[in-house]
Amino acid sequence: MAEASRSFDLTPSEIEGWVEDAKRGMENSLRANPLDIREQYEKQLKDLQEAYGEAMLELRARKKLAALMEREDGN
Repeated sequence: MAEASRSFDLTPSEIEGWVEDAKRGMENSLRANPLDIREQYEKQLKDLQEAYGEAMLELRARKKLAALMEREDGN
């Protein structure tokens, strides 16, 4: 670890922290059921798609409102 910290100008505690984070991540991956993870990602994807759809609808509504406001100001 000392050689790596010197080579990359890092403190040993930074490297140790990364190693511990990696270990925890690997342990969690081994404990988790891949189907549970897939369900989580699918739910997250669905939520993001819904949010995107809502944002697009709001954007269209704002554009229509702006066009109507410009028309009223022009008359």
